[in-house]
Amino acid sequence: MAKSSFTSDVEAIDALANSYRELAKEIGKVIIGQDEVVKTVIISLFSNGHSLLVGVPGLAKTLLVSTIADVLDLDFKRIQFTPDLMPSDITGSEILDETRHFKFNRGPLFSNIVLADEINRTPPKTQAALLEAMQERSVTVSGERHLLPSPFFVLATQNPIEQEGTYPLPEAQLDRFMFNIPLDYPSYQEEIDVVKTTTSDHKASLSHVVNVTQIMDFQSLVRRIPIADNVLEYAVKLATKTRPGTEMATKMVNDYITWGAGPRASQYLVLGAKCNAALRGKYSPDIEDVQAIAKYVLRHRIVRNYKAEAEGIKEEQVIESLF
Repeated sequence: MAKSSFTSDVEAIDALANSYRELAKEIGKVIIGQDEVVKTVIISLFSNGHSLLVGVPGLAKTLLVSTIADVLDLDFKRIQFTPDLMPSDITGSEILDETRHFKFNRGPLFSNIVLADEINRTPPKTQAALLEAMQERSVTVSGERHLLPSPFFVLATQNPIEQEGTYPLPEAQLDRFMFNIPLDYPSYQEEIDVVKTTTSDHKASLSHVVNVTQIMDFQSLVRRIPIADNVLEYAVKLATKTRPGTEMATKMVNDYITWGAGPRASQYLVLGAKCNAALRGKYSPDIEDVQAIAKYVLRHRIVRNYKAEAEGIKEEQVIESLF
C-alpha cells in the first residue's frame, strides 16, 4: 500500500478506515471490551505519537500492547521498569568483542513498539533516557548517535494506586506523551467473557492486517488531511482556555487549575482529530472529532490545585466544562 497504489488521498483514507475496522476485529479476538482504549492507541500510532496507559494491575495492558504489535506485524519488546534499571539497560552499551574492538550492543529500545511497564518505578535518569528516545527517535551512547527503527512507538504503563517507591513523571516529561489513556474495570458481562476465554484451552489465531510500509504511509496521510480553519481554531482555543490567568481562561480553570496545557497540546488535538475523522471514513475533521480525543490529550497536561483536590474536582470535569 505504498502511496503510489492510491490514485488520491480520498482513496487512501477509505483504505485507512477499512484497515482500522479489520484491526479492531482482529484485536477483539483477544481483547474483550476496551474498544475505546484500542481505538485511542491506534489513533496515537497512526498520528506517530506515544501513549501512557494508566490502570490498576490485571487489566490486560501488556496483552493489549502485544496483540496490537502482532496484528500490525511490528517488532515488540517489553521492558519492566524497576528501581535498579540503568539507562544502558534500555538503550544498549558498548562491549568489547573477540577482536578487542568496541561494538554497540543494542538494547530493547531498538524495536517498533516498546512497552515501558510501570515507567514510574524507575529513577529519573532512566526515565530521561527513554524520553530522549521518544523525542529524538535516536539514542546517544559514548557520544555516538544511533537511530531507532521506524515506526517507533512507546506505550508506557503506570499504576495509579501503589505510589510507594515510585518516581512520578514530571509534567515536562508527561508532555511527551500524545495521549494519557485511563483503563477501567470491565463490565460484569465482559468479565464473564474474559474468564471463560482465559480459563479454557482456546487460542485465538491472529492475522497481520497492515505492515510497516503501510503504517508509515498512513502516518504521512494523517498529516496531509485538510482541516477547516474554524476547527483548527477551536482546537487551539481549547488548549488556550486551560491556562489560568489568561484572557480565554474560564472561571472553572481559574478556580481549580494551577498550570495549563502548552502548544504541544494544540498540535496533538489537531493530529488526533484528523486521525479520528479518517478512522470514521471522513475526509476532514470537525469539532466533534476534536472533542472525541480532547480528554486523552489534555488530562495529563493540566495541573489541579489544592482546592480542586479538596473538592474532588477531576481533570475530566474541567475539560468537559471547556466544550
